[in-house]
Amino acid sequence: MKITRISVFQVDLPLEHPYWLSGGRLKFEKLDATLVKVETDTGFTGWGEGTPWGHTYVPAHGPGIRAGFETMAPFIMGLDPRRVLEVERVMDLALPGHLYAKSPIDMACWDIAGQAAGLTIADLMGGGSRTPRPIASSVGAKTVEETRAVIDRYRQRGYIAHSVKIGGDVARDIVRVRDVEGIRREGEIVLYDVNRGWTRQQALRVMSATEDLNVMFEQPCETLDDIAAISGKHAAPVSVDEALVTLQDATRIARDGIAEVFGIKLNRVGGLTKAARMRDVALAHGIDMFVMATGGSVLADTEALHLAATIPDANCHAVWACQDMLTVDIAGGRGPRNKDGHLHLPEEPGLGVHPDENELGDPVAVYS
Repeated sequence: MKITRISVFQVDLPLEHPYWLSGGRLKFEKLDATLVKVETDTGFTGWGEGTPWGHTYVPAHGPGIRAGFETMAPFIMGLDPRRVLEVERVMDLALPGHLYAKSPIDMACWDIAGQAAGLTIADLMGGGSRTPRPIASSVGAKTVEETRAVIDRYRQRGYIAHSVKIGGDVARDIVRVRDVEGIRREGEIVLYDVNRGWTRQQALRVMSATEDLNVMFEQPCETLDDIAAISGKHAAPVSVDEALVTLQDATRIARDGIAEVFGIKLNRVGGLTKAARMRDVALAHGIDMFVMATGGSVLADTEALHLAATIPDANCHAVWACQDMLTVDIAGGRGPRNKDGHLHLPEEPGLGVHPDENELGDPVAVYS
């Protein structure tokens, strides 16, 4: 089997509500999605997606993905997509770094490999838990009242897990954490996501002031060095996502005890192939996980679900899905959808969902 054609599509994904990142410092109203269709000489076709959360959140942006394809395509053409490690190595040699540009190709190759084997991606990877995974909402709001309203909106959709964005103002963050804990329902999973919005002293002040609540914070500071510097000065469990980029990051976090939870962002780390290694490091060191795409359609959500299904149920807290935040659906209702706040693993071979090409328009690039 050989890759014979790669078609690239660009789609805008408008958000249902304007989204404020932690502390209200960044506002998003739509996402720039890149869809890639990988065709083979045997008739199998795989799809991948790369949708950064805007272009100011982390070092990733939509045009960069498409430029990365242009650089990598000549080296990928003719490879067997089922040999995902070879594809990974060729991409890494052709374009060092730029993991977010490689993730969609990796995803499409796993899709093809699963179809060829007659297995879901999760089963092909050796996992395949059918336990529905809780969907974590993304509560980007600026005030206590807005935060309550957004949480309530997700509760009405069945959500039991919430990622509440905080950061940037110590007094306001303390009030918001205490307010959310005051309305938290039994069995709900709440993660307070700072998105790197605190300095070291700000982090310690909020964590100390809320220590009695025993809550979890995600990415409290900008770097692993910052998080490590304060790790012995507070009692709160910490999740790391934006600073978890490479396998070296994962091994350092595990070795030095920097965090108790990994937030694995598939597009951020370069796709399923690289993320699986981080999963194994986490499991070997007693580190639990949240799994998420950085953003995107049901395709990106489904990829995250496949990785989550390879993690033992007790170690996977939730998956983050973006589809309920969008006003467009490029897959016509197909694929895993919210059912009582959970996603259920599809049984179709491969990824389990493909887009409606009529919704994508003409490709912006074709390589053959």
